[in-house]
Amino acid sequence: MTLADPMSAMPSTNTGATVKPQTRVRDPRLDFFRGIAMFIILIAHVPSNWLTLWIPARFGFSDATETFVFCSGMASAIAFGAVFRKQGWAMGTARIAFRTWQVYWAHIALFIAIAATMVLMTRIFPDGRDYVGQLNLHPFFNRPQENLLGLLTLTYVPNYFDILPMYLVILALIPLMVALANVHVGLAVAASLLLWLSANVLGWNLPAEPWSDRQWFFNPLGWQLIFFTGFALMSGWIPAPPVDKRLFWTAVAIVLVFLPFAYFRIYREFTVFLEIRNDWKVLIQKTDFGILRYVHFLATAYIAWVLVGAKGANIMPGDSGRMLSVLWSYILAAIMKVGQQSLAVFITSMFLARMLGVLFDQVGRSYVTMAWVNALGFAVIIALAYGVGWFKTQPWKKKA
Repeated sequence: MTLADPMSAMPSTNTGATVKPQTRVRDPRLDFFRGIAMFIILIAHVPSNWLTLWIPARFGFSDATETFVFCSGMASAIAFGAVFRKQGWAMGTARIAFRTWQVYWAHIALFIAIAATMVLMTRIFPDGRDYVGQLNLHPFFNRPQENLLGLLTLTYVPNYFDILPMYLVILALIPLMVALANVHVGLAVAASLLLWLSANVLGWNLPAEPWSDRQWFFNPLGWQLIFFTGFALMSGWIPAPPVDKRLFWTAVAIVLVFLPFAYFRIYREFTVFLEIRNDWKVLIQKTDFGILRYVHFLATAYIAWVLVGAKGANIMPGDSGRMLSVLWSYILAAIMKVGQQSLAVFITSMFLARMLGVLFDQVGRSYVTMAWVNALGFAVIIALAYGVGWFKTQPWKKKA
């Protein structure tokens, strides 16, 4: 939910044959909003978690998934764009291949770890709960040979494990988009729009399991649109929108108009909103990334970009009160650290969410347990982010 600052972080737009963005410093707003998305994703994946009633998805068509994918597009432009520019398309493609290899094995390891742990939890706690069945993993264990092959070839993608496969396909599209943009930016934009249309109009998708016609819950052909929107903004393929009061209040109006169609407490009370919501189903559906999800996300992203101020000045610690300023500086640092290590945090969050669900089953779901169990989850991913950051500095190479 952040856009790069047009003066400090965005390169000049070039619609000619070659796009050569200027060198820029990493925008801290990117880490901030990715960090917020990571906390929301953890909350959303904990079974029967009361806090899910208050995440952004309850008040609008878009949610933390859009934020995560959009920011991943921006981060990819920073991480991989320089390789394409400085070392050529072939070396940039090799860099993408290496990252794809890492994410692929992270996906496989995550599935095996969660599947094995759910088997263990079902055996340990004799209370009748079927943790394997909660994730619909019985088909995998009933036909392990066929489904293990499907897991490795991404033709078996259970719903809980569907974000990383989507991200893998989108990563594989980056070299194609960069090659098109090197000819003309308009070609890359057109390709992204055509892929989105192929999902939403033609119904193109990938098979999710070998024994039925179920398809991927997150269709990469649809979701690549928001990824490459972030990628294009950070790469300078398209200009950032200006800070304008009319645009700001238009975005606010869009969010408010969509609210009664998205918030369940409203549309359940007033059936007219529910009826219209059902009629709009194809426009707000998540699988192929319906157009109103895109419109809602762009509106919330613009509002957030304006509110945080230039270079995120409005979220930085102020001078209003020393104690509050110090406290906020620590909170802000933790959020940004989580955002910097988003892949490691995401993988851990998916595993941790199931374990927190098991913990809730044992201690009950009250306001008190909701508070401390969620706080425990936050503490774990913050500690993990700092730990991963420390390992990435390779301290063993430093002189004693």
